Amino acid sequence: PVLDTEDAWVSVEGPVSIVELALEQKRIHYPLVEHQFVLCTILYAIMRFSLKSVKPLSLFDSKGKNAFFKDLTSIQLLPSGDMDPNMLSIRQQFLVKVVSAAVQTLCSSQKAKDVSEEELFPFEKGKNWPTLAVDLAQYLQVSEDVVKRHYVCELYSYGMDHLGEE
Repeated sequence: PVLDTEDAWVSVEGPVSIVELALEQKRIHYPLVEHQFVLCTILYAIMRFSLKSVKPLSLFDSKGKNAFFKDLTSIQLLPSGDMDPNMLSIRQQFLVKVVSAAVQTLCSSQKAKDVSEEELFPFEKGKNWPTLAVDLAQYLQVSEDVVKRHYVCELYSYGMDHLGEE
């Protein structure tokens, strides 16, 4: 981009402006950033719902694990479309655990003094964990329908039929 500057600013001495520093930075490899975001979301879900016996790095293959420790500006080999069925099964089990924990938390928070989840966790206002799990399913190459069906089954099993019908 061309930066137009006024004549008065041309002769100014001092440190380089933040705009010039930003323009000199290398471009990031967006798929790598997206890959990091998926890991962060998985870690947050594990922490938020206190999921036991989940090893976050087991959800990624060797290429995916190696990509976490590379510079964000480097072009890395990310997992391809062909996935090991065992890996997909582990990922699906994780997403099912997240959905189950989210529904359980929602039901228990509504039964306890009729307090909404947003009042218990104000920093998560507007965060819909089952929807987030469906979005993660797309990144993790798991069938979104399996996650959606499990969500509906969980709603029915906790007696939230009105939400399950929606």
